[in-house]
Amino acid sequence: MAVLEVQRVTKRYRKGPLANDDISLSVDAGEVFGLLGPNGAGKTTLIGQVIGLVEPTSGSISIDGVDVVTAPAVARQACSYQPQSSVPIDNLTPREAIELAGRIRGGRREDVVRRADELLHALDLMEWAEKRTQLSGGVARLVAFCMAAVEPGRVVILDEPTNDVDPLRRKLLWAQVRALADDGAAVLLVTHNVLEAERCVDRLAIIDHGRALALGTPADLKAALGAPLRLELVLEPGADAPPGPDFAPPPVRVGRRVFVDVASPEVGRAVTWARDLQDRHAVAEFSVAPASLEDVYVRRIQPAEADEEVENVAAVG
Repeated sequence: MAVLEVQRVTKRYRKGPLANDDISLSVDAGEVFGLLGPNGAGKTTLIGQVIGLVEPTSGSISIDGVDVVTAPAVARQACSYQPQSSVPIDNLTPREAIELAGRIRGGRREDVVRRADELLHALDLMEWAEKRTQLSGGVARLVAFCMAAVEPGRVVILDEPTNDVDPLRRKLLWAQVRALADDGAAVLLVTHNVLEAERCVDRLAIIDHGRALALGTPADLKAALGAPLRLELVLEPGADAPPGPDFAPPPVRVGRRVFVDVASPEVGRAVTWARDLQDRHAVAEFSVAPASLEDVYVRRIQPAEADEEVENVAAVG
């Protein structure tokens, strides 16, 4: 059953392009729904409208059937939110900050204390739990997540929750995100990390320039590519992208990376073609792998934006 419903939401500011352009989506109880797109795509603006901080120019947003555009206080009560920016907890220990957030959201003291302890242990944060020192970026992000998760609302909104978090604790964090959904929350996850999105979300929308370009499960979006395999080439520095092979659709270039959709019967020819390019020093390396959500992403997002985001993913993946 849909907890959050966004219907044809548009946000137009006085100057500049549309921030959101006719976006529709829904998030069910027990679901992790991803908003995937480059910086400036309109994801955070949409979140601001869901939590009642920004009023849409047109369209409707409801939580459990209540129109939160006309009742923004309901949205703020129903949503727990981890913002993209750091949450200041000056003069508080992480444990105090988490417990305070839970109490502000109406949690019973004993429940909040128990839940805060669970989260601190689950995310391996006990080393910092009682410290009043400045936290590193990754630890601060994890504490901010705990503040949103300690007394979760019907909708839990996480805006880039893994920024600066080390790989080990990212895995711990995703387990807690899944647990929030399994306990009945509708989780709305904002990210530009394509690889993590594929592993963690049930459904997603790819957003660029304020529009939802694709919506569905990762499997559905990959199936729409029409090819089960992906040949990836990494060009030598300064090399031009080669013309695509005659047995495959036109390739897509993102920086030094070139993606070619390959049907299963053509794998041998694709490897021979790529090896020939490598022998001629046009290609540094190549690989063949199942089609991924990244392939969907780079075909939907404009090349310059995809270049930036895919390189970011490669750096953290």
